[in-house]
Amino acid sequence: MIKHFDRYIFFRLAGITAVVLLMLIFIFIMIDFSENSDNFADNEAEISEIINNYYLNFIPEMTRLVLPVAVFVACLFLTGQLSDRLEITALKAAGVSLYRLIVPYMVFSVICALSISLLDAFVIPRSNAERINFEERYLQNKTERIDQSDIYRQPSPNTKLQVNYFDKKQQIAYRVRIIEFDDEKITSTTTANRMVWVDSTQSWRLENLTELVFTDKGYKQNRILQKDTVLNTLPRDLARTTSDVYQLTYPEVIDYIASIERSGAGGIEIPKVQFFGRLAYPFSIIVVNIVGFAFASVRRRGGKGAYLAAGLTISFLYLAFMKIIEPFGYYGALSPELAATLPHIFFFIVGIGLLIEAKK
Repeated sequence: MIKHFDRYIFFRLAGITAVVLLMLIFIFIMIDFSENSDNFADNEAEISEIINNYYLNFIPEMTRLVLPVAVFVACLFLTGQLSDRLEITALKAAGVSLYRLIVPYMVFSVICALSISLLDAFVIPRSNAERINFEERYLQNKTERIDQSDIYRQPSPNTKLQVNYFDKKQQIAYRVRIIEFDDEKITSTTTANRMVWVDSTQSWRLENLTELVFTDKGYKQNRILQKDTVLNTLPRDLARTTSDVYQLTYPEVIDYIASIERSGAGGIEIPKVQFFGRLAYPFSIIVVNIVGFAFASVRRRGGKGAYLAAGLTISFLYLAFMKIIEPFGYYGALSPELAATLPHIFFFIVGIGLLIEAKK
Protein backbone atom coordinates (compact mmCIF):
# COMPACT_ATOMS: atom_id res chain seq x y z
CA MET A 1 0.00 0.00 0.00
CA ILE A 2 2.79 2.40 0.91
CA LYS A 3 4.42 2.07 -2.52
CA HIS A 4 1.11 2.92 -4.15
CA PHE A 5 0.91 5.94 -1.84
CA ASP A 6 4.44 6.99 -2.86
CA ARG A 7 3.55 6.90 -6.55
CA TYR A 8 0.32 8.78 -5.90
CA ILE A 9 2.12 11.55 -3.99
CA PHE A 10 4.92 11.82 -6.55
CA PHE A 11 2.69 12.19 -9.60
CA ARG A 12 0.17 14.42 -7.82
CA LEU A 13 3.02 16.71 -6.79
CA ALA A 14 4.33 16.74 -10.35
CA GLY A 15 0.91 17.57 -11.77
CA ILE A 16 0.12 20.36 -9.31
CA THR A 17 3.62 21.81 -9.64
CA ALA A 18 3.29 21.91 -13.44
CA VAL A 19 -0.06 23.73 -13.25
CA VAL A 20 1.19 26.27 -10.69
CA LEU A 21 4.40 26.77 -12.64
CA LEU A 22 2.52 27.54 -15.86
CA MET A 23 0.24 29.96 -14.01
CA LEU A 24 3.18 31.79 -12.43
CA ILE A 25 5.06 32.05 -15.74
CA PHE A 26 1.93 33.38 -17.46
CA ILE A 27 1.43 36.00 -14.73
CA PHE A 28 5.14 36.88 -14.89
CA ILE A 29 4.95 37.43 -18.67
CA MET A 30 1.80 39.53 -18.44
CA ILE A 31 3.29 41.80 -15.77
CA ASP A 32 6.59 42.13 -17.63
CA PHE A 33 4.85 42.93 -20.93
CA SER A 34 2.67 45.59 -19.31
CA GLU A 35 5.79 47.23 -17.84
CA ASN A 36 7.85 47.11 -21.05
CA SER A 37 5.25 47.55 -23.79
CA ASP A 38 6.03 51.28 -24.12
CA ASN A 39 9.74 50.54 -24.52
CA PHE A 40 8.98 47.89 -27.13
CA ALA A 41 6.89 50.40 -29.11
CA ASP A 42 9.32 53.33 -28.70
CA ASN A 43 12.29 51.26 -29.87
CA GLU A 44 10.32 49.61 -32.70
CA ALA A 45 10.85 46.06 -31.56
CA GLU A 46 9.10 43.55 -33.83
CA ILE A 47 6.61 41.16 -32.28
CA SER A 48 8.61 38.17 -33.58
CA GLU A 49 11.73 39.47 -31.79
CA ILE A 50 9.79 40.09 -28.59
CA ILE A 51 8.45 36.54 -28.56
CA ASN A 52 11.43 34.59 -29.95
CA ASN A 53 14.40 36.57 -28.63
CA TYR A 54 12.96 37.80 -25.36
CA TYR A 55 10.11 35.81 -23.85
CA LEU A 56 11.07 32.36 -25.14
CA ASN A 57 14.55 32.96 -23.76
CA PHE A 58 13.10 34.37 -20.54
CA ILE A 59 11.00 31.27 -19.76
CA PRO A 60 13.99 29.10 -18.64
CA GLU A 61 15.09 31.78 -16.18
CA MET A 62 11.52 32.28 -15.00
CA THR A 63 11.26 28.54 -14.42
CA ARG A 64 14.42 28.56 -12.34
CA LEU A 65 13.18 31.45 -10.24
CA VAL A 66 9.60 30.34 -9.55
CA LEU A 67 10.01 26.55 -9.39
CA PRO A 68 10.61 26.58 -5.60
CA VAL A 69 7.39 28.57 -5.15
CA ALA A 70 5.47 26.19 -7.41
CA VAL A 71 6.78 23.14 -5.53
CA PHE A 72 6.00 24.80 -2.19
CA VAL A 73 2.41 25.60 -3.18
CA ALA A 74 1.95 22.07 -4.54
CA CYS A 75 3.31 20.57 -1.31
CA LEU A 76 1.05 22.72 0.88
CA PHE A 77 -2.02 22.09 -1.26
CA LEU A 78 -1.59 18.31 -1.51
CA THR A 79 -0.54 17.75 2.11
CA GLY A 80 -3.29 20.03 3.37
CA GLN A 81 -5.80 18.08 1.31
CA LEU A 82 -4.58 14.79 2.79
CA SER A 83 -4.78 16.26 6.31
CA ASP A 84 -8.33 17.54 5.79
CA ARG A 85 -9.41 14.11 4.56
CA LEU A 86 -7.72 12.50 7.59
CA GLU A 87 -5.64 10.31 5.26
CA ILE A 88 -2.42 11.24 7.06
CA THR A 89 -4.10 10.45 10.39
CA ALA A 90 -5.18 7.04 9.07
CA LEU A 91 -1.67 6.24 7.83
CA LYS A 92 -0.14 7.27 11.14
CA ALA A 93 -2.70 5.11 12.97
CA ALA A 94 -1.60 2.20 10.76
CA GLY A 95 1.94 2.64 12.07
CA VAL A 96 3.43 4.71 9.24
CA SER A 97 5.77 7.37 10.60
CA LEU A 98 5.58 10.96 9.43
CA TYR A 99 9.23 10.62 8.44
CA ARG A 100 8.28 7.77 6.10
CA LEU A 101 5.43 9.80 4.61
CA ILE A 102 7.80 12.59 3.60
CA VAL A 103 9.96 10.24 1.48
CA PRO A 104 8.07 10.72 -1.85
CA TYR A 105 8.09 14.48 -1.24
CA MET A 106 11.86 14.40 -0.76
CA VAL A 107 12.41 12.24 -3.84
CA PHE A 108 10.38 14.67 -5.93
CA SER A 109 12.17 17.74 -4.53
CA VAL A 110 15.64 16.20 -5.03
CA ILE A 111 14.83 15.37 -8.67
CA CYS A 112 13.57 18.92 -9.23
CA ALA A 113 16.65 20.41 -7.53
CA LEU A 114 19.09 18.31 -9.56
CA SER A 115 17.25 19.04 -12.81
CA ILE A 116 17.16 22.79 -12.29
CA SER A 117 20.80 22.76 -11.17
CA LEU A 118 21.91 21.02 -14.37
CA LEU A 119 19.83 23.39 -16.49
CA ASP A 120 21.25 26.38 -14.65
CA ALA A 121 24.77 25.06 -15.10
CA PHE A 122 24.72 24.64 -18.88
CA VAL A 123 21.41 25.56 -20.58
CA ILE A 124 19.83 28.60 -18.92
CA PRO A 125 22.93 30.86 -19.29
CA ARG A 126 22.72 30.60 -23.09
CA SER A 127 19.10 31.73 -23.15
CA ASN A 128 19.93 34.47 -20.63
CA ALA A 129 22.68 35.78 -22.90
CA GLU A 130 20.28 36.10 -25.85
CA ARG A 131 17.62 37.70 -23.66
CA ILE A 132 20.02 40.23 -22.14
CA ASN A 133 21.32 41.09 -25.61
CA PHE A 134 17.71 41.92 -26.54
CA GLU A 135 17.32 43.98 -23.37
CA GLU A 136 20.43 46.02 -24.18
CA ARG A 137 18.96 46.85 -27.58
CA TYR A 138 15.37 47.63 -26.61
CA LEU A 139 15.13 47.92 -22.82
CA GLN A 140 17.47 50.45 -21.27
CA ASN A 141 18.63 50.20 -17.65
CA LYS A 142 17.76 46.51 -17.35
CA THR A 143 21.31 45.68 -16.36
CA GLU A 144 23.65 47.87 -14.32
CA ARG A 145 27.28 48.49 -15.17
CA ILE A 146 29.55 47.79 -12.22
CA ASP A 147 32.29 49.99 -13.70
CA GLN A 148 31.03 53.19 -15.32
CA SER A 149 34.11 55.41 -15.59
CA ASP A 150 37.64 55.79 -14.22
CA ILE A 151 38.24 52.06 -14.44
CA TYR A 152 41.40 50.74 -12.77
CA ARG A 153 42.95 47.34 -13.40
CA GLN A 154 46.25 45.64 -12.65
CA PRO A 155 47.06 43.32 -15.58
CA SER A 156 50.32 42.20 -13.94
CA PRO A 157 52.15 42.78 -10.65
CA ASN A 158 54.23 45.55 -12.26
CA THR A 159 51.58 47.13 -14.50
CA LYS A 160 48.56 49.30 -13.77
CA LEU A 161 45.89 50.30 -16.26
CA GLN A 162 43.53 53.26 -16.10
CA VAL A 163 40.63 53.72 -18.52
CA ASN A 164 38.43 56.81 -18.48
CA TYR A 165 35.55 55.13 -20.33
CA PHE A 166 34.97 51.81 -22.09
CA ASP A 167 32.42 51.28 -24.87
CA LYS A 168 31.23 47.70 -24.47
CA LYS A 169 29.56 47.41 -27.88
CA GLN A 170 32.49 48.81 -29.88
CA GLN A 171 35.10 47.33 -27.48
CA ILE A 172 36.99 50.61 -27.41
CA ALA A 173 38.60 52.19 -24.36
CA TYR A 174 39.07 55.97 -24.27
CA ARG A 175 41.75 58.06 -22.54
CA VAL A 176 43.96 55.17 -21.52
CA ARG A 177 46.96 55.27 -19.24
CA ILE A 178 49.36 52.38 -18.60
CA ILE A 179 51.92 52.64 -15.81
CA GLU A 180 54.82 50.22 -15.45
CA PHE A 181 56.94 50.18 -12.33
CA ASP A 182 59.72 48.20 -10.69
CA ASP A 183 60.73 48.25 -7.01
CA GLU A 184 58.20 51.00 -6.31
CA LYS A 185 59.75 53.18 -9.05
CA ILE A 186 57.86 54.11 -12.19
CA THR A 187 59.81 52.91 -15.23
CA SER A 188 57.43 54.07 -17.99
CA THR A 189 54.00 55.53 -18.67
CA THR A 190 51.90 55.26 -21.80
CA THR A 191 48.91 57.47 -22.55
CA ALA A 192 46.63 56.92 -25.55
CA ASN A 193 43.49 58.51 -26.88
CA ARG A 194 41.97 55.13 -27.69
CA MET A 195 42.63 51.45 -27.10
CA VAL A 196 40.80 49.10 -29.47
CA TRP A 197 40.34 45.38 -28.95
CA VAL A 198 41.57 43.30 -31.94
CA ASP A 199 39.72 40.01 -31.75
CA SER A 200 41.77 38.26 -34.45
CA THR A 201 45.02 38.64 -32.48
CA GLN A 202 43.47 38.79 -28.99
CA SER A 203 45.40 41.99 -28.31
CA TRP A 204 44.83 45.71 -27.77
CA ARG A 205 45.70 48.40 -30.34
CA LEU A 206 46.77 51.73 -28.85
CA GLU A 207 46.17 54.81 -31.03
CA ASN A 208 47.79 58.24 -30.80
CA LEU A 209 49.95 57.32 -27.84
CA THR A 210 52.71 59.01 -25.94
CA GLU A 211 55.37 56.97 -24.14
CA LEU A 212 57.54 58.28 -21.35
CA VAL A 213 60.50 56.05 -20.40
CA PHE A 214 62.19 57.06 -17.14
CA THR A 215 65.88 56.56 -16.44
CA ASP A 216 68.32 57.75 -13.81
CA LYS A 217 69.23 60.68 -16.09
CA GLY A 218 65.66 61.75 -16.81
CA TYR A 219 63.11 60.52 -19.27
CA LYS A 220 62.68 59.92 -22.96
CA GLN A 221 59.44 60.77 -24.76
CA ASN A 222 58.14 58.91 -27.82
CA ARG A 223 55.04 59.72 -29.85
CA ILE A 224 53.61 56.79 -31.80
CA LEU A 225 50.60 56.73 -34.10
CA GLN A 226 49.65 53.10 -33.45
CA LYS A 227 50.97 50.18 -31.40
CA ASP A 228 49.66 46.69 -30.57
CA THR A 229 50.14 45.35 -27.07
CA VAL A 230 49.07 42.31 -25.06
CA LEU A 231 47.55 42.89 -21.63
CA ASN A 232 46.21 40.35 -19.17
CA THR A 233 42.87 42.20 -19.40
CA LEU A 234 39.99 41.28 -21.69
CA PRO A 235 37.07 43.47 -22.83
CA ARG A 236 34.74 41.72 -20.40
CA ASP A 237 37.06 42.80 -17.56
CA LEU A 238 36.38 46.44 -18.44
CA ALA A 239 32.62 46.10 -19.05
CA ARG A 240 31.34 44.18 -16.07
CA THR A 241 27.60 44.24 -15.37
CA THR A 242 25.40 42.80 -12.65
CA SER A 243 24.07 40.22 -15.13
CA ASP A 244 27.40 38.76 -16.30
CA VAL A 245 27.33 35.75 -13.96
CA TYR A 246 23.85 34.72 -15.15
CA GLN A 247 25.03 34.50 -18.76
CA LEU A 248 27.85 32.06 -18.05
CA THR A 249 27.94 28.33 -17.39
CA TYR A 250 29.45 27.15 -14.11
CA PRO A 251 32.93 26.50 -15.58
CA GLU A 252 32.82 29.87 -17.36
CA VAL A 253 31.87 31.67 -14.13
CA ILE A 254 34.85 30.14 -12.34
CA ASP A 255 37.13 31.36 -15.14
CA TYR A 256 35.39 34.77 -15.12
CA ILE A 257 35.96 35.26 -11.38
CA ALA A 258 39.59 34.15 -11.74
CA SER A 259 40.14 36.67 -14.56
CA ILE A 260 38.70 39.47 -12.39
CA GLU A 261 41.07 38.55 -9.58
CA ARG A 262 44.00 38.50 -12.01
CA SER A 263 43.09 41.93 -13.38
CA GLY A 264 43.06 43.45 -9.89
CA ALA A 265 39.49 44.74 -10.24
CA GLY A 266 37.43 45.61 -7.18
CA GLY A 267 33.94 44.37 -6.38
CA ILE A 268 34.95 40.73 -6.70
CA GLU A 269 32.46 39.81 -3.96
CA ILE A 270 29.45 40.63 -6.16
CA PRO A 271 30.00 37.90 -8.79
CA LYS A 272 31.05 35.48 -6.05
CA VAL A 273 27.79 35.99 -4.13
CA GLN A 274 25.82 35.66 -7.36
CA PHE A 275 27.63 32.45 -8.30
CA PHE A 276 27.28 30.81 -4.90
CA GLY A 277 23.67 31.95 -4.89
CA ARG A 278 23.12 30.11 -8.17
CA LEU A 279 24.74 26.99 -6.73
CA ALA A 280 22.63 27.09 -3.55
CA TYR A 281 19.29 28.15 -5.05
CA PRO A 282 18.12 24.65 -6.12
CA PHE A 283 18.53 23.54 -2.50
CA SER A 284 15.62 25.88 -1.67
CA ILE A 285 13.29 23.38 -3.40
CA ILE A 286 14.21 20.75 -0.82
CA VAL A 287 13.92 23.26 2.02
CA VAL A 288 10.43 24.50 1.10
CA ASN A 289 9.26 20.91 0.68
CA ILE A 290 10.29 20.10 4.25
CA VAL A 291 8.72 23.31 5.60
CA GLY A 292 5.53 22.83 3.59
CA PHE A 293 5.06 19.20 4.54
CA ALA A 294 5.76 19.81 8.23
CA PHE A 295 3.35 22.75 8.35
CA ALA A 296 0.49 21.19 6.37
CA SER A 297 0.70 17.66 7.82
CA VAL A 298 -1.09 18.92 10.95
CA ARG A 299 -4.76 19.63 10.40
CA ARG A 300 -5.53 23.33 10.96
CA ARG A 301 -8.51 25.60 10.95
CA GLY A 302 -9.14 27.55 7.79
CA GLY A 303 -8.60 24.68 5.36
CA LYS A 304 -6.72 25.20 2.10
CA GLY A 305 -6.95 28.97 2.40
CA ALA A 306 -4.86 28.90 5.56
CA TYR A 307 -2.25 26.70 3.91
CA LEU A 308 -1.96 28.92 0.84
CA ALA A 309 -1.81 32.08 2.99
CA ALA A 310 0.95 30.52 5.08
CA GLY A 311 2.73 29.50 1.89
CA LEU A 312 2.71 33.03 0.50
CA THR A 313 3.91 34.42 3.83
CA ILE A 314 6.77 31.95 4.17
CA SER A 315 7.77 32.44 0.50
CA PHE A 316 7.88 36.21 1.02
CA LEU A 317 9.97 35.87 4.19
CA TYR A 318 12.34 33.44 2.44
CA LEU A 319 12.84 35.75 -0.53
CA ALA A 320 13.15 38.83 1.69
CA PHE A 321 15.80 37.12 3.81
CA MET A 322 17.79 36.26 0.68
CA LYS A 323 17.65 39.85 -0.61
CA ILE A 324 18.52 41.34 2.78
CA ILE A 325 21.56 39.10 3.28
CA GLU A 326 23.06 39.50 -0.21
CA PRO A 327 24.37 43.09 0.29
CA PHE A 328 26.29 41.93 3.37
CA GLY A 329 28.19 39.60 1.03
CA TYR A 330 28.64 42.30 -1.62
CA TYR A 331 30.39 44.64 0.82
CA GLY A 332 32.43 42.05 2.67
CA ALA A 333 30.53 41.96 5.98
CA LEU A 334 29.90 38.26 5.33
CA SER A 335 31.83 35.83 3.18
CA PRO A 336 30.21 35.28 -0.25
CA GLU A 337 29.63 31.60 0.59
CA LEU A 338 27.81 32.44 3.84
CA ALA A 339 25.79 35.28 2.31
CA ALA A 340 24.54 32.95 -0.44
CA THR A 341 23.72 29.98 1.78
CA LEU A 342 22.61 31.50 5.12
CA PRO A 343 18.91 31.92 4.18
CA HIS A 344 18.72 28.30 2.99
CA ILE A 345 20.45 27.03 6.13
CA PHE A 346 18.13 29.06 8.36
CA PHE A 347 14.91 27.86 6.73
CA PHE A 348 16.25 24.30 6.57
CA ILE A 349 16.69 24.39 10.35
CA VAL A 350 13.19 25.87 10.67
CA GLY A 351 11.79 23.06 8.53
CA ILE A 352 13.54 20.36 10.56
CA GLY A 353 12.23 21.97 13.74
CA LEU A 354 8.66 22.04 12.40
CA LEU A 355 8.97 18.42 11.31
CA ILE A 356 10.17 17.32 14.74
CA GLU A 357 7.37 19.23 16.45
CA ALA A 358 4.68 17.89 14.12
CA LYS A 359 2.47 15.13 15.45
CA LYS A 360 3.97 11.76 14.61
